[in-house]
Amino acid sequence: LVILVGNLLIIALILSDRDLHRPMYFFLCNLSSLEIFITTCIIPKTVASLLMGNKAISYPACLTQCYFYSLLGNIEFVLLAVMSYDRYVAICYPLQYPMLMNSQFCVQLLLGSWTAGFLSTIVPTVLVARLPFCNDNHIDHFFCDSMLLIKLSCADTQTVELISFMTASIIIFGSLVMTAMSYLYIINTILRLPSASSRNKAFSTCSSHFTFVILGYGSCIFQYVLPSSHHTSYYKMVALISTMVAPLMSPFIFSLRNEQMKKALKVGLK
Repeated sequence: LVILVGNLLIIALILSDRDLHRPMYFFLCNLSSLEIFITTCIIPKTVASLLMGNKAISYPACLTQCYFYSLLGNIEFVLLAVMSYDRYVAICYPLQYPMLMNSQFCVQLLLGSWTAGFLSTIVPTVLVARLPFCNDNHIDHFFCDSMLLIKLSCADTQTVELISFMTASIIIFGSLVMTAMSYLYIINTILRLPSASSRNKAFSTCSSHFTFVILGYGSCIFQYVLPSSHHTSYYKMVALISTMVAPLMSPFIFSLRNEQMKKALKVGLK
């Protein structure tokens, strides 16, 4: 409930306050929407299983959960890279920023994020759906994860695992490299600013996004790119961060550390 209310509040503030009708908040609004979708995909079934004690899930429902969790996660990673690029343009090219980050280009970047997420998810999901499952049907997790579902198959899964690993690595590390490059240029530009107040103001506009980047990328790199070296309980703890902790912290990270969001919240409450 906190995740839903918090992210819906961010969306409502951005839509209602004209001062927040900027590219940075346009992308933040979509990020909050993704957090709501991810939460809706995982948490209701998990809570129902815990309360009722019935942990069964049908195969089509399990596959659907796998697909949407991977799809939304991949879109979020690309969107985080897009948001870092937006901050790069805003800080490194402030005079050209309104022209470079116009509404049409922002929509194209958003559509590109969804397209990249879809293309990187559909092939591994189709391959998993074609795998045969013979005996064991127990997944040691609190939701249907594609990597654990693959391990239940009684067929040779090397090709499927390789393709899943490659697509996850391309999305995670590709977007991470873009984000890191953007922040290297941002830090270099900020350090050359003449006054301390200008540097503090520039850093404050990036701190929320940077905090969320560390939370999101850190958990998923351990979860999907390096899964085999960790115990299952550790794997579930890391998954808990990406599915529940990150969506829970997102409203606080982006609202409490952003002066414009706090101002909009005060106006909205009045």
